[in-house]
Amino acid sequence: MRLTHPAPPPASRHRSPGRLAALGTAALLLAASGPPAAAQPATSVAYPAGATATRFTGSAFDTCTAPSLTAMRAWRASPYRAVGVYVSGVNRTCAQPRLTASWVRSVSAAGFRLLPIHKGLQPPCGARARDAKISRTPAKAREQGTAAAQDAVARGRALGMRPGSAFYNDIEHYAQTDTGCRTAVLSYLSSWTRELHRTGHLSGVYMNLGQGAKQLSDAYTSTRYARPDALWVARYDRVASLTGWRGVPATRWAAHQRAKQYRGTHDERHGGVTISIDGNRVDAPVATVAHTYRVTGAGPLLVRSGPSPAYTVLRSHAAGASLAVVCQTPGPAVGRTRVWNLLAGGGYVTDHQVTTPSATGYSAPLPRCSHPYQTTEPGGGLAERTGPGVSYPVRARLPQGSLAWVTCQRTGSDVGGTRVWNRLANGRYATDRHVATPGTTGFSAPLPRC
Repeated sequence: MRLTHPAPPPASRHRSPGRLAALGTAALLLAASGPPAAAQPATSVAYPAGATATRFTGSAFDTCTAPSLTAMRAWRASPYRAVGVYVSGVNRTCAQPRLTASWVRSVSAAGFRLLPIHKGLQPPCGARARDAKISRTPAKAREQGTAAAQDAVARGRALGMRPGSAFYNDIEHYAQTDTGCRTAVLSYLSSWTRELHRTGHLSGVYMNLGQGAKQLSDAYTSTRYARPDALWVARYDRVASLTGWRGVPATRWAAHQRAKQYRGTHDERHGGVTISIDGNRVDAPVATVAHTYRVTGAGPLLVRSGPSPAYTVLRSHAAGASLAVVCQTPGPAVGRTRVWNLLAGGGYVTDHQVTTPSATGYSAPLPRCSHPYQTTEPGGGLAERTGPGVSYPVRARLPQGSLAWVTCQRTGSDVGGTRVWNRLANGRYATDRHVATPGTTGFSAPLPRC
């Protein structure tokens, strides 16, 4: 494999022309403007109706050019269930003749999650000499970061990637002693994060562990720069661990917000097909993709404002109509199932009248509905309790700035002027007082009530 930059002892490399490029941008997930958070790291997240974040935990690979559908179907025999794809960026190395909306639908239906990568402007003091660079003027760098996010979102949406998706900005190695360069990179990435949050998406950054990630980590608690939601590091030591990262404390990007590219370009063969890949371990947000099913039964299917028959009816769909489903969540039983589906256009329908694979439970490849927001508790971490009140036992704590993966909200004991409590994806509860949801004292759309 040809290197796009010098290879420090095992570090990151991205593929040059003719070879597969290493995965870009890591780490994402959302922040919001919750209780009194004025600092940049808690920039608001505007999830629209019909949005959800999708989380993936497991092995992933990335390639410079998206593989054929035939190859992806063959690789269902592999240990990988996610693939990094370069969706946008002026410095994107390879053409993407196969990366279409149809490809995204087919690969997602086959059970693969997607990590969308933007390989845009690179540090002014690093990467390849021929790469287009971030401006050293902070104001210009901020403009460029906003434009990069807009480009990634536009390209991603054209491919069928929904609001709530995470996009990873690929930042290659750069000189660690150049203060002006560091400021330019952080300014660029801060605006990248702010714009993604403004449009209802998660922000991820990919960086070399030894030549970039530490500087991003050093700015983790800064009030000057917006904090990305997920961090994807590259270190080619063949150690897949998502902890023990030198220069990045375990309390940063701690709640399903990490990925690691731990092995560089090599060939692997699965299902009779050989692909040249980089190897990754992921526990982080990825792209959200809708899946199409049909309405069953004789009567119309009612779309409600929440996952329960008690919610207001928004509209209805006739038998045989197609539905774009983004995620599933629990609710009151209808027929033999307690599963409810969130539709891409907003609103919930019971799974009882939808042709998802399971008639009684959750159906792959649909994720569970979740809206992550950054925590703002500055002390010992945000308490995860067994119930919605301070009298319930504490089972764990979320470090400051980590993501609270919220599934719904309900009332509970008062904490700092709010009685809103968030039910997390793990079933525990956290007060909304220290979660950066849009509401400061009341419930936050589009979260349903528990």
